[in-house]
Amino acid sequence: MFTCENVVEIARKNSIKTLRLQFTDIFGVLKNVTLPISNLDRALAGQIYFDSAVVDGVVRCREQNIVFLPDVSTFAVFPWQPMEGATARFICDIGNLNGMPYPGCSRSILQQVLDEAEQMGFEIFVGADVQFYLFKIDNNNKLTTETYDREGFSDLSPVDLEETLRRDILLTLQDIGFDAGPSYHEAGPGQHKINIKPGNAMALADKLVTSRFILRAIARQHGLYATMMPKPVNGMPGSAMHFHFLSRHGGALQEAGHFIGGILNHTRANTAITNPLINSYKRLTPGDLIPMQVAWSEDNRNSVLRVVMNREGVTRIDVRNPDAACNPYLALAVIIKAGLDGIQKQLGLPPPRLHEERGDSLPRTMGEALREFDSNQLAKSVLGKYIYHIYARAKNEERERFQACVHPWELQEYLSIS
Repeated sequence: MFTCENVVEIARKNSIKTLRLQFTDIFGVLKNVTLPISNLDRALAGQIYFDSAVVDGVVRCREQNIVFLPDVSTFAVFPWQPMEGATARFICDIGNLNGMPYPGCSRSILQQVLDEAEQMGFEIFVGADVQFYLFKIDNNNKLTTETYDREGFSDLSPVDLEETLRRDILLTLQDIGFDAGPSYHEAGPGQHKINIKPGNAMALADKLVTSRFILRAIARQHGLYATMMPKPVNGMPGSAMHFHFLSRHGGALQEAGHFIGGILNHTRANTAITNPLINSYKRLTPGDLIPMQVAWSEDNRNSVLRVVMNREGVTRIDVRNPDAACNPYLALAVIIKAGLDGIQKQLGLPPPRLHEERGDSLPRTMGEALREFDSNQLAKSVLGKYIYHIYARAKNEERERFQACVHPWELQEYLSIS
């Protein structure tokens, strides 16, 4: 475990020259402010101030000063840069100048939910699978949707640039202290998956935002780019981010059932957070392996939840509908809060979904998801009024921009017949 004292010592021994204070905005975009290492003491003391617009994710007429509060446990040295003159980082909470959490800090939102879980006697352990595509960059340095390979599920070609890239990603994650699990080629050409092993929910969210950053950095080194866009190409599989919640058997088994009931009870509303893009709902369409049914099952992958009980006495609850475009702090916060609500209300565990059964489905559009979210007081209370109003307004403006745009499908469908 890092302390302020050994962070200073590590910085000195590794000749670190610059320091990045990293944080996410309300929409989950990782940002940072770079400082010379001479500011390390000021940073550790919470004396670096900035403008709140970077956290809100929107620029408005009325802004306020914020302060970066580094979490020392997130200290890491970037291993892909030369050690002479290296760069280190902290992930930061965001505070007001009066020392209180800034209401737009999504990391603080997750911590509030985890504090509530601790008061109820629960520690939340969760892992994740992250799917992503690797695409080429053309000679003009523009992004394309052309893949480097035509492989499929767990395939390995004799000379595989992307296999080497995945190896570099895993080694880089290990170098900064992440316990990354299996990584392999997914079903779509150019599509891959990487596993982040279970741990504390806050640590997992930190690892997820860091993994996005590392994936993109390593991909660029190989002349490719990584995207976690939920549905980047028509006719190819979409990309998801599955959360794996763990619960030990015994007295906790009944609570796990309540937890599942709570998640399902709020899933439709939470989709506005776990699946935040218009494009997210291009992935969430009825079809094989698409988790559209608000239900749980042991083996039916059309269900939002997959529940697995193993021989070691652990129940694993897989939440399968989120995608990696979400803000993981807010996504975990609303899911965990829903589960805790199920425990508090002792919601019954509904029967598992059978293959031929049909029930409630996830929202089919962002607009439907936002309406569900707006009518769900629990979900809105998790975010708080400040984040909710900014988030809902931005997403409704996003829908309006989309609605006003003429899409290639419309031209193909209507131009010659109108």
